Amino acid sequence: MIANLPPGLILLVGAVIAPFLQGRLRSVFMLALPLLGILQLTQLDPGNYGAMELFGFDLVHVRVDKLSLVFGYIFYIAAFLGIIYALHKDDRLEETAALAYVGAAIGATFAGDFITLFVYWELTAITSVFIVWAGRSPRAYKAGQRYLIIQITSGVLLAAGAIVRANEVGSITFDNIGLDSPGGLLILLAFGIKAAFPFLHNWLQDSYPEASETGTVFLSAFTTKLAVYALARGFAGTEELIWIGVTMTAFPIFYAVIENDLRRVLAYSLNNQVGFMVAGVGIGTELALNGAVAHAFAHILYKALLLMSMGAVLHRTGTVKGSELGGLYKTMPWTLGFCIVGSASISAFPLFSGFVTKTMILAAAAEQGLVVPYLVLLFASAGVFHHSGIKIPFFAFFAHDSGKRPQEAPMNMLIAMGLTAALSIGIGVYPAPLYALLPFPVNYVPYTLSHVVTDLQLLMFSALAFSVLQRTGLYPPELRSTVLDFDWLYRKPAVWVSRTVSKWLSERLAGIYRDLTGVVQNIIKATFRHHGPEGLMARTNAVGGSVAVIIAMLTIFILVFYWQV
Repeated sequence: MIANLPPGLILLVGAVIAPFLQGRLRSVFMLALPLLGILQLTQLDPGNYGAMELFGFDLVHVRVDKLSLVFGYIFYIAAFLGIIYALHKDDRLEETAALAYVGAAIGATFAGDFITLFVYWELTAITSVFIVWAGRSPRAYKAGQRYLIIQITSGVLLAAGAIVRANEVGSITFDNIGLDSPGGLLILLAFGIKAAFPFLHNWLQDSYPEASETGTVFLSAFTTKLAVYALARGFAGTEELIWIGVTMTAFPIFYAVIENDLRRVLAYSLNNQVGFMVAGVGIGTELALNGAVAHAFAHILYKALLLMSMGAVLHRTGTVKGSELGGLYKTMPWTLGFCIVGSASISAFPLFSGFVTKTMILAAAAEQGLVVPYLVLLFASAGVFHHSGIKIPFFAFFAHDSGKRPQEAPMNMLIAMGLTAALSIGIGVYPAPLYALLPFPVNYVPYTLSHVVTDLQLLMFSALAFSVLQRTGLYPPELRSTVLDFDWLYRKPAVWVSRTVSKWLSERLAGIYRDLTGVVQNIIKATFRHHGPEGLMARTNAVGGSVAVIIAMLTIFILVFYWQV
């Protein structure tokens, strides 16, 4: 029966029902939803479903193939883990928004046309902003407003691009698009906003860290990975994405190194890791696309694990500022252990998930002779080990003793982290099940001598560099600070320009209003002067005077009449 439902609808309907349930029943109900979703995906056969015609165009509500299925599976898995992680809370706003958000993301993953994609695309924006606002702080409300504007802009660009493309090719089928037309450019820009392309990326660092410790885990898994899916579907092999991707992998490193807020550090590393996926899509070979999709799958897990560990720290200490933490290993050892698993995975250590996925993209770049991109990706791999592999656990749990002695994370948080860590290690040790889900047959062997030695050399020299910089005092210390990024332009100068222009327009309009008011007042005065109680046209004459006037007019009329006769 559930096989006949559109993927994602289970969660959308569940989001309507869940707020009306109480206590443990609600928790069980929410946990069952993603499990039912996974069961549904196992029963789906490849093909198109839910076809209909609208405005003269053919719509395909559900398209099932290996690319959509692999993202569907990991989205449901991430939802299940996120729900476990949030069981200690009773926040119906966040829970409802999260269920609807995941359902919309899954619906978009299986959309076969641009109209269906647009509906789900905008629904992800509207639902996810409530997760940001569930942070319930002034900063969260303001960040959510900026986030919503940017995400809705992405939807507007997608709609505009779809309309232009429909006029160009006479179809709204969501398939390979390319950059040969204005419609393709608009759609790429729409996807690029959600993927956090350079100069379009700051909504991520602005909004994600302002959500609650549980909300950030949900947010990290879906929006950017939905964009990666859309890029793989529509722009595979687009060379420009290679350079966009390698840029994304490199520039966040410098910001992450100097950032004090550890969740914001992880937001920058999210940019970095999505850059690997974008570069893989741009390379466009079967190995590169498999690598991009596999890395998205693994990244959702290990990024969630890192954010879960920092969320547990935030939950117990009330802060994730590196300058205010340290020494937590004494009372939060399990959280530390899971954080290290996440750090090893994102750093692509052998036997962890990042190694068996990221190296596929590097190998694809090497096979195509892309020397500069390959070298930048190597640099980025070393950089992410610095800020996520070392900095996160070091400054949160070691570094200096902050004197804080919080309790270990709640049991449901530990269970969620344990399951996520197990998946990250399991994929790294035995990647065959993941490889079997990928869009193309996999002939890649990750555990070769050259792959392992090259990776370990890179990581060891990166660790040596961190140690030397730390011991010599050259590594940027964790200080209370504000890191200026591209968003400074629209949060400061753009606001000043907007206020200045508004003030100037207000003054001009006020002057015009005064002039118009004066003209109207003069007209009223003139009218009153002539037609007012004392005006000439309003004077009241005696009856005798009126009779005299009438007699005079009649006399003139009679004289004229007899004169003519």
